[in-house]
Amino acid sequence: MRFVDMELARRLELAGHPDWLPDESHGTPVNLTRPGDARIAVGGGIAEFRGVNSPVTQAEGLGLNGPVSDEEFERMEKFYRCRGSDVFIEVCPMADASFIEKLGKRGYRVIEFSNMLIRQIDPQEKFQEFAPEITIRPAEPAESRLFAETVSRGFADHFEPTEELINTIQEFFSGPGLTPYLVWIDGKPIGGGTLGIRKGIAGLFGMSTLPEFRRRGVQAALISVRLAAGRAAGCDLAMSVTQPSSGSQRNLERQGFRVVYTRTKFTRGWNGSGKTSFEPLESPR
Repeated sequence: MRFVDMELARRLELAGHPDWLPDESHGTPVNLTRPGDARIAVGGGIAEFRGVNSPVTQAEGLGLNGPVSDEEFERMEKFYRCRGSDVFIEVCPMADASFIEKLGKRGYRVIEFSNMLIRQIDPQEKFQEFAPEITIRPAEPAESRLFAETVSRGFADHFEPTEELINTIQEFFSGPGLTPYLVWIDGKPIGGGTLGIRKGIAGLFGMSTLPEFRRRGVQAALISVRLAAGRAAGCDLAMSVTQPSSGSQRNLERQGFRVVYTRTKFTRGWNGSGKTSFEPLESPR
């Protein structure tokens, strides 16, 4: 069983950004592929903007290298405020205690919890087999939209997925170090998920299945295929983040993952109502 120390926590918290380096531009905003998207290195972690209300517009890994100064805090807040976004921060429970204290003093509130799960990858192990009717392969470049639409429909059980959600998921397709997988049954795309490789960790992200194809072993198959691909890439550890007590968590635990800690998401708006009201301090670059 792998003990989660501070070094491993840092690796896990940044595993979702396989193309990011800790000293990237020394905190200067870095433009991403889509116009307007950007990220900065701040507080020992990363703050990323992928559009207002995007689920991946958030900061991660802050406070894991010690205290976060007021100047760093203000730089992160300015990064989001000038882009019209509230601040969202995923906080590891191993973050410096003074960082948690500052969140309270600066008016942040808790809105969500998520579980970090990990699993050792044995070079000799055999992964779970799945039904022959299920076909899983990396998505082709021309299938980026198909991948995003399929996965977003798997998330949106009771409503049509928005263009914003589809575009967000499509970002998982083109990022360096990320491989999207599509699942097919009878020639129809019915699910998908992404594999990210960073510093020996195989990150399993964005997994979903269309409602009518659930309970047929699709998620288990997706997990197995990505674990095998992670092993082939030289990874010795896999990780994933889920909502507590979710079906995804149960599927991961059935294949050897375990919860190692629970993260807390904090947010702060700019007018006290949870919605953004701001005057831009600078133009995003």
